Amino acid sequence: MTDGPVLDEVRVGLPAARLRPVVGRYLGYREGAPVGVESGRDAPALVRHEAAGAFVVLILGWGAPLDVLNPRSAAHSAYRVDSFVAGPYDGYCTTSTAGAGAGVQLLLTPPAARRVLGVPLGELTNRAVALDGLPDPWLHRLRARLAGAPDWPHRFALLDAALDARLADADPVDPHLDRAWDLLTGSAGRIGIGGLADELGWSRRHLAARFRRELGLGPKTTARLLRFQRAYAALGRQDAVSAGPAPPEGPGSVDGRTGPMDGWAGLAARWGYYDQSHLIREFREFTGTTPAALGRPGSHSSNPG
Repeated sequence: MTDGPVLDEVRVGLPAARLRPVVGRYLGYREGAPVGVESGRDAPALVRHEAAGAFVVLILGWGAPLDVLNPRSAAHSAYRVDSFVAGPYDGYCTTSTAGAGAGVQLLLTPPAARRVLGVPLGELTNRAVALDGLPDPWLHRLRARLAGAPDWPHRFALLDAALDARLADADPVDPHLDRAWDLLTGSAGRIGIGGLADELGWSRRHLAARFRRELGLGPKTTARLLRFQRAYAALGRQDAVSAGPAPPEGPGSVDGRTGPMDGWAGLAARWGYYDQSHLIREFREFTGTTPAALGRPGSHSSNPG
């Protein structure tokens, strides 16, 4: 007996080269109800745990709807949607779906999402919003075209063309904010906020207010998330897997006599954390669990990692 819908097909597509600086991979998926269960009726739900991230997730789907649950706010959750936009998030959330469905997931940088969606991302922070909650219906039309396309290559080509056209027509993001984003990502979140403000010629307060309104989260939180994303993605590498179980938090966890903990301490330093306790705290805040637990088989997430 299965414990949820079966993931029948996953197709990864790369956006056109001109789009790759601002659009992550296209992830096409098709999942069906378990054998012997009618689509969407009495099917056990498939629950995925989604980590926080300094990016915007756009799902253009068709078929069985899903729930996007923010554990901190029911009002910021979305229910029974097949297509939605989410984030940026500074906490984890879950998605739950049952039955047969298909769709495409896109990851957008905040500056690109600001232009593509046509709304300040401060209105979407820590929220999942159905497409009909957005002011422009163009994504509804695109979703219908994607659903009717004959295969994944055609769908990915449609996305390239639609995003190209949308970005060409959209108003540009303030060049100061584009520069701030480039500096943050280029340093993997290690640039100090004071140095960032000085580079832009803005006060820290003005930088924080503008960045939060237009790109969703403050620059300090964004820097933390960029560092976290780097560590989260590295969990799939052999050096992270072989580091051993994650250490407990608290005094005495760094004493040079703990075997596998030394591996995690080294990885924490490599990823820009003060020590492994700092690493564990950040992972707990952004994922709800430890890095060791995230690396175990059966951890369901569609976030990059």
